[in-house]
Amino acid sequence: MLNFDFSLAFKENLGTGVTYEEILERSEVASEALKKVIDAKPGFIRILETKEYLEEVKNLTSWFANFENVVVLGIGGSALGNIALHNSLKPLNWNLTDFDRKGKARVFVVDNVDPEFVNAVLSKIDLSRTLFNVISKSGTTAEAMANYLVVRGFLDKAGLSPAEHLLFTTDPEKGVLRTIARKEGIKTLTIPEDVGGRFSILTPVGLASAFAEGINIDALYIGARHGLERYKNRKASENPLILNALLHLEAINSGKNISVMMPYSNRLYSLADWYRQLWAESLGKRFDRDGREVFTGQTPVKALGAVDQHSQVQLYNEGPKDKIITFLKLESFSTDYEIPALHNDIEALSYLGGKKLSTLLNSEQYGTALALAKNGVPNLTVTFPELNEENVGEFILYYELLTATMGELLHINPYDQPGVELGKKITYGLMGRKSYEDFLKEYSGDNWRLKL
Repeated sequence: MLNFDFSLAFKENLGTGVTYEEILERSEVASEALKKVIDAKPGFIRILETKEYLEEVKNLTSWFANFENVVVLGIGGSALGNIALHNSLKPLNWNLTDFDRKGKARVFVVDNVDPEFVNAVLSKIDLSRTLFNVISKSGTTAEAMANYLVVRGFLDKAGLSPAEHLLFTTDPEKGVLRTIARKEGIKTLTIPEDVGGRFSILTPVGLASAFAEGINIDALYIGARHGLERYKNRKASENPLILNALLHLEAINSGKNISVMMPYSNRLYSLADWYRQLWAESLGKRFDRDGREVFTGQTPVKALGAVDQHSQVQLYNEGPKDKIITFLKLESFSTDYEIPALHNDIEALSYLGGKKLSTLLNSEQYGTALALAKNGVPNLTVTFPELNEENVGEFILYYELLTATMGELLHINPYDQPGVELGKKITYGLMGRKSYEDFLKEYSGDNWRLKL
């Protein structure tokens, strides 16, 4: 079970901002917003009530066993969840050639169309031992489909059957990938119609690659379901989700428009990447639900402790007071090192002797949190007692539910992303897709330019 420490987020320790009692006085609005989200049963909650998607993935067990590698071709919500699960729940050296994976697959995620990046993955795998999971609900996502076509060309050139090496994760009924799959006998997995990309990590979008590399996907659901029950509590003093929602709403209302997530664990770092998309696309909106221009949202930033103590924390402490910071802390590491007691005659080194690296890392986290509080920067800490599927599943549900609750509090739709669509349409025009020429003409034809 996750633990939450809000001690350094309130005026009692900051000397500025909002007090705990003031937050509690406002708690009813957040409690009602949370209830509204849960009662509406959005897709990311509904899927926890069924084993359908778990079973759909597990039905491919024997097929997955044929592959040494699983390569995910997707972008945004079709990729970040896969990366987060892989990095948080497998050893950081899992994909190295000499690592004993006991028959489970290596997982690579190709989430960009940078040709050098694509080559870096394709050049180090054996195509005959690789499954390519193409993820796109519509089958028209330019980046995923371009990489699919590249891979398809490689398979054809190698004389390998596409149906034996391709998996399409897509809309249950319609779309380009569904059409190709039916025609060519390619296996498919379902993206539920009521689950948007950035909320899809616990659907086959994220579950397939996780299962192929030996992650216990049932335990992910157990953790998420436990979290849902825990966070249904409508008493703010007992519910860390309500407190966090109110703190972030207060931050937005007081001009703190940057939300930093700073894990003190390399394995937790990709969860901050997943959070960035969830928070940014869900809450960054021009219009509220009544059609009024509000230009609301909060810019999510990721940082890595202790690395970014030496690159960002100076700004956080002494720069603009426009941030609220969430630390992610790991209590128990899967491995650790004791620092040798050497150079005992040098005081600047001797104090480290006999201490563990994990002790140093977590001391730096707490020291940074205290320093930020001393400088009036609100911060809170989410602690993982250990990194396992149940805790990661709870974390995922917590932030999905928190994000949706924030959408209610801000009176915006957290499930759409209209600000992404125009850039896509202009790109289609640039690439010569039919019916999109007018977007290119309208938005680039007469633009003023200055090029040096």
